[in-house]
Amino acid sequence: MKAFLLAAGIGSRLKPYTDTMPKCLIPIHAKPLLQIWLELLDRHGIREVLINIHHHAEKLDEFIAGIEPALQLKITPFHEQTLLGSAGTIAANKAFVDDCDDFMIAYADNLTRINLSDMLNFHRRIKTRGGILTMGLIRSPNPRECGIAVMDTENKILEFIEKPQNPLGNLANGGIYITTRDIFSFIPETPGAPVDLGFDVLPALVGKMFGYEIKEYLRDIGTPASYHMALKEWPQRDL
Repeated sequence: MKAFLLAAGIGSRLKPYTDTMPKCLIPIHAKPLLQIWLELLDRHGIREVLINIHHHAEKLDEFIAGIEPALQLKITPFHEQTLLGSAGTIAANKAFVDDCDDFMIAYADNLTRINLSDMLNFHRRIKTRGGILTMGLIRSPNPRECGIAVMDTENKILEFIEKPQNPLGNLANGGIYITTRDIFSFIPETPGAPVDLGFDVLPALVGKMFGYEIKEYLRDIGTPASYHMALKEWPQRDL
């Protein structure tokens, strides 16, 4: 199985740390966040990953060259001179998953110990019910700041709204997806403009995607406050 790991963001909310490093290399008790992700993918049988690169690209190139020999994981860096957006990156690299029935997409600025094997098994079950995409969901204390999903009793997502003013629940997009190649039919062509999964693609998949509630730890480290909270919550023995 293959994965897209989205790591090209500038990380403006995480300044001043991101003035000198890409957000995905921020250390979690001396181990870069991206290394935690790559080891997680490797542990759950992902064998190829494409990482999009933009901010401090030279540092990411150096990091990837150093860590790839230690993993059973082929890493393909994809340099974006201009940011394409989360869905734009996927569309630009459609050929990367030409030989896949399913593939994973994840945001590299989350810290998690999710059991990806369990999520993949869930995705395989929902495919038999017409599912195109499985969205990892977490319970958010601040649903107005997230993409919120509303599900039926069989986990089908009936509504998805990015940052709703009046959220109908607190099941938030956790930034981890497993999808079939049918997703490419839902990515709009917007020449010269970035395309975002949350705003431009996922709402069109309502009724064709299912929610998988992530029970394991997951935290977005996109702000200094959240980053410092993660350092308190994440045991050093896990590293």
